[in-house]
Amino acid sequence: MDTVVIVLGIAAGVSLFTWVASVLTGDYSWVDRIWSIVPVVYVAVFWAGTGFSDARLALMTALVALWGARLTFNFARKGGYRGVEDYRWPILRERMTAAQFQVFNVLFIVLFQNTLLLLIALPASVAAEHPSALGALDLALAALFLALLIGEFIADQQQWEFQRAKARVIAEGGTPEAQFVSTGLWRFSRHPNFFFEQAQWWVFYAMGAAALGSIVHWTLIGPVLLTALFIGSTYFTESITLSRYPEYADYQRTTSMLIPWIPRERRAAEAQGQTA
Repeated sequence: MDTVVIVLGIAAGVSLFTWVASVLTGDYSWVDRIWSIVPVVYVAVFWAGTGFSDARLALMTALVALWGARLTFNFARKGGYRGVEDYRWPILRERMTAAQFQVFNVLFIVLFQNTLLLLIALPASVAAEHPSALGALDLALAALFLALLIGEFIADQQQWEFQRAKARVIAEGGTPEAQFVSTGLWRFSRHPNFFFEQAQWWVFYAMGAAALGSIVHWTLIGPVLLTALFIGSTYFTESITLSRYPEYADYQRTTSMLIPWIPRERRAAEAQGQTA
C-alpha cells in the first residue's frame, strides 16, 4: 500500500479519536497529547516504505524521534498526560457560546492542528520519493537540528526550574521576586522554546529539499503554517500574561518576541558608548 495513503489513514483516525475524546471528556487538549507522537509515526512510515534502506530517511526518523522524546518528556512532567488542560481553552470557552466553541474545536483544535502535524512530516515523503546518498549538506542540517533541539531543551529546563522555584515561594506564603522567567535564554527572547521548535521543522523541511535538489517545494506549507500558528498563539498567550502581570509590558519592550537577540536596553547602552 502507498505510504501516503497509510499516513493519511493514520491522520484521519487520530483526528477522529481526538475529536471524540474531547466531546466525551470535555477536555480539549487531546491534540496536545499526541502532538509529540504522531509526526514520529508518520516519518517512520515513510522510512518503512523504503524497506528501512534509505540512509537519509533513517537520519530524519532518528532526529524526529529525538524531538518527540524531548517534547513528550517536557509535556509529561508538566502534567499533560494527567488530564491537565491547556489553560487557554477555558478562557476561550468563556468568550464563546457553547456552539461557537464546538465549531472552533472541530475546525481548529482537531482538523487544523492534526493537518499541520501531517504537513510538517511530509518532507520525509519527498526524501522517500527522491532517494540519494547522504552528503555533507544532510549532515550539516542534522547537526543544526540537534543544536536547535538542545537549545529548546535548555529553554524549557530554565522555564521549568523558574516555575518550580516560584511555586515553592508561593507555597511557603511568600511573594516571588519575578512572576515570569526573563533570565538565561529568556533574556534574549520572550519565547526561545518556541523559536527553537519552529526552527527545527524548517531544518527538517530543508532536509527534504536537499533530497529533492530544490530550495522550494510545496511541503514548505508545513513550516509556514507552523510558524503562523506559533505567532498567533504567542500573541494570545502574551495577552493573557499581560492581563495578569502589568510589568510584562516592560519585558515586551526590551526583549525580542521570538528570535533571540540582544535586549534593547543593552543595545541602547552600546549605541551611547559608541557615540560618546
